[in-house]
Amino acid sequence: MRIAIPTNDGTSISEHFGRSAAFLIFEIENGQIRAREMKRNGAHHAQGACDHHSTASKPPSHAGILAAIKGCEIVICAGMGSRAAAALKAAGVTQIVVANAGPAEETVSAYLTGKLTPKGESFCRCKH
Repeated sequence: MRIAIPTNDGTSISEHFGRSAAFLIFEIENGQIRAREMKRNGAHHAQGACDHHSTASKPPSHAGILAAIKGCEIVICAGMGSRAAAALKAAGVTQIVVANAGPAEETVSAYLTGKLTPKGESFCRCKH
């Protein structure tokens, strides 16, 4: 199994899925983290570019994000826009939104041991 976590610093969960600089990809085998790699988010969008708030003439595409996390079954994040959530769902990727954007590896470990408590909503914290 592969789990993707959006990150800006390579260690902690980014506050917003689409605006993250990269994704940490955790390879899980027998309930343990076996490997991890970081992939750049080539489709990073700017503040205010979520959902219908895009400043461009068309909304941002999530194809680049889906390419970066290709092969991942799960995304754990602190928030995302509804369009990203819909794109992940259409691609068959399970989304888990957490209340605290803490250390990525600790969050994955909590998920693997059944101790991760997801937040009820998936939408971004952009305050718009």
